[in-house]
Amino acid sequence: MDRYPFPDDLISAQREWHAVYRALAVPRPRRATELRRRLLLLSVRFEWHPFWSTPAGWSPAARVELRRMTAGDWQADAA
Repeated sequence: MDRYPFPDDLISAQREWHAVYRALAVPRPRRATELRRRLLLLSVRFEWHPFWSTPAGWSPAARVELRRMTAGDWQADAA
């Protein structure tokens, strides 16, 4: 059972954020300006998501858990 009831759109936004961030992290990324703009848009969407206004979203641990949950694919690739 999940500890926090994250909405699907918030999970998708965080996963996409990780993917865009990884794309920007490579040396000389292609379409860097477009990727930076997308990262900024996703950051704003993530930060102002209505979930963070709910009692379950008040905890800073919820943000950490969402990042941990969505970065799992990347951590497995890096190992």
